[in-house]
Amino acid sequence: MVATLLWLTQPDTVVTLKDVTVSGNARRDYLMKSSQNSVRVSHDYLEQHFSGSLMQTLEGIPGVKAMSIGSGQSKPTIRGLGFNRMAVTEDGIKHEGQQWGDDHGLEIDQFAIDRAEVLKGPAALLYGSDAIGGVLSLYTNHLPTEPFQGSASLFTRTNNGSLGASVKFGGLNKHFFYRANATLINYADYCVPTDSIQYYSYYIRLKDRRLRNTAGREYDGSLMAGYAGYNFHTDVRISDSYAKSGFFADAHGLEVRLSDIDYDRSRRDVDLPYQWVNHLKVMSHTTWHDENWALEGNLAWQNNWREEHSEPISHGYMPRPNGTLERRFNKNTLTAQLGMRRTIAEQHELKAGANGEYQHNERSGWGFIIPDFQTVSAGIYAIDRWTINESLIANAGVRYDYHHTSVEKYNDWYLTPVTQNDSVYKERSADISRNFNSFTWSAGLNYATGGWVMKANLGKSFRVPIPKELAADGVNYHIFRYEQGNADLNPEESYQLDAGISWGNRAVDIQVDPFVNYFPNYIYLSPTPQYVEGLQLYKYTQAKVFRWGIEAQATWRITSHLEAELKGEYLYARQRSGEKKGYSLPFSTPWSADAGAKYKFQWRGDGFVGLDLHLVGDQHEIVPPEKPTDGYWTLNLSAGKQFPLNSRTRLRLSLHADNLLNKCYYDHTSYYRLIDVPEPGFNMALMVGVEF
Repeated sequence: MVATLLWLTQPDTVVTLKDVTVSGNARRDYLMKSSQNSVRVSHDYLEQHFSGSLMQTLEGIPGVKAMSIGSGQSKPTIRGLGFNRMAVTEDGIKHEGQQWGDDHGLEIDQFAIDRAEVLKGPAALLYGSDAIGGVLSLYTNHLPTEPFQGSASLFTRTNNGSLGASVKFGGLNKHFFYRANATLINYADYCVPTDSIQYYSYYIRLKDRRLRNTAGREYDGSLMAGYAGYNFHTDVRISDSYAKSGFFADAHGLEVRLSDIDYDRSRRDVDLPYQWVNHLKVMSHTTWHDENWALEGNLAWQNNWREEHSEPISHGYMPRPNGTLERRFNKNTLTAQLGMRRTIAEQHELKAGANGEYQHNERSGWGFIIPDFQTVSAGIYAIDRWTINESLIANAGVRYDYHHTSVEKYNDWYLTPVTQNDSVYKERSADISRNFNSFTWSAGLNYATGGWVMKANLGKSFRVPIPKELAADGVNYHIFRYEQGNADLNPEESYQLDAGISWGNRAVDIQVDPFVNYFPNYIYLSPTPQYVEGLQLYKYTQAKVFRWGIEAQATWRITSHLEAELKGEYLYARQRSGEKKGYSLPFSTPWSADAGAKYKFQWRGDGFVGLDLHLVGDQHEIVPPEKPTDGYWTLNLSAGKQFPLNSRTRLRLSLHADNLLNKCYYDHTSYYRLIDVPEPGFNMALMVGVEF
């Protein structure tokens, strides 16, 4: 437990804390739950810190960052590891979209989420490949307690003119229940605190300081129904998430210079180039338990359909294509999980299970970056949690995984000259068939005495190279580079030692979470000095990498109404082999710190107002030809108020304002930094909601 969570030390109480409602000795109970560092986030926290995308809302947690591109998309990272190095689960099922894509979000309705949990560090024992850096677990399965209840919210953001509405409702009739929700969002081009940018040697002036064609819209909906008994629970959930967003027109092939489209006609137009993605998910969850046994089964089918459209323009030897469909990806995923838990002699809690997954992804369109592929994976695991006494708990587990990846051959649809008299349909990807297997393990200890809680965990994780890393060969305009895969990559392995030391009483809480991480064969895109089709060439390679870092937080409850908080994080990374030996990793996060104060009051209901100073250091640890980034600071404000209307109904107001002084700065992890685009300027997010 870190950063945004508060706790009490006295036993036998039920207290609503800053981010989570817990019972008993909250601090000790939660910290003793696992030897790994984790953070629980409540629904109230998600509403109070609403600032755009889900990951932007969760950025206040040390070690968690949002890698943003555009005004509506962001990807999660944990301790500098993101994309396929961390798993995102929804109600226990791993979310399977186009995780390799840097230019779109999670395709999950953030307003349907009841609570979340962030697990930092390797989590391969339960989730297998992709959980090498951590897990973001999202839960949308809160059961209604009344025949009819729900909530409705209206929200807006000033920077990009975002307007949205969300409604949830559900009911319980004896043991049968249902839930439904719907969300609509529309946003315009977003603002940056500069009048112009430079893209390579081109000078681009921005109209009204807005990034042209970064508008978009999102539609989400879901329906769940089930049965909840004392020992037995089962439910089925269907959800669909659709998003359409424009790509910054001045960067995607310099459309403004070459196109007849009037990009300045409207802030809310979504013109070419643009993308749309639809994620359809059907899930079934069933559990049975008695005093000593528990069984759980999950089944899911996911379809992720994504298209990128652009004006047809000739590139290299490619003639002018017909139509606007540059790329299409249609990914189907089947997932099955079975798990059990057995309590033995009140000291041992044994968990075991198996899971399997099948993926098939088909491509289309006149542009190429990755070929068709399919994967099959299966894994089994066993974990024992041994309560030696009330102050000392040990845990250990093992897992075995098998993974098969099949990548299909692809040749260009147009001829490329190879000699003066000969042309060929150039091969962009060869047939690849690879089998991978891995044995992973983890062991840890938790110890508590008085106000102290100490924990340590040592483990090995792995990650299978994804088809993009094996077979990519094309332009990725959205992050301004040409990417080339490597069919000989081996599975990525990670050894990590996590520790946590915390102390707290009624007035003060302090927590320090250091970690050490070693990769014998880290996979990453290495920048080269070469250029292909006008863009810098990046090649997938492997290297030994050593990482260590630390996260810390101190909270002081000065009075019953006033509290202060100081938190920060630092990450060090160094390559120990390969062409870039001695350098850091591309897009490494710099150190950051936050100092904040929060005043809580009661006037016709609970309320608060808080001010936060966010500091980020210089980042000169780079991988040439990457450029260093200067540090910066921003001032941010948050406030919230609840008004009870009757015994069941309450009105909620929440406000979150970022970059109050409209400072111009660059985020080292942002891809837009490569084309001289600063982060958004002043942005205020306001939400008004009613619970009934």
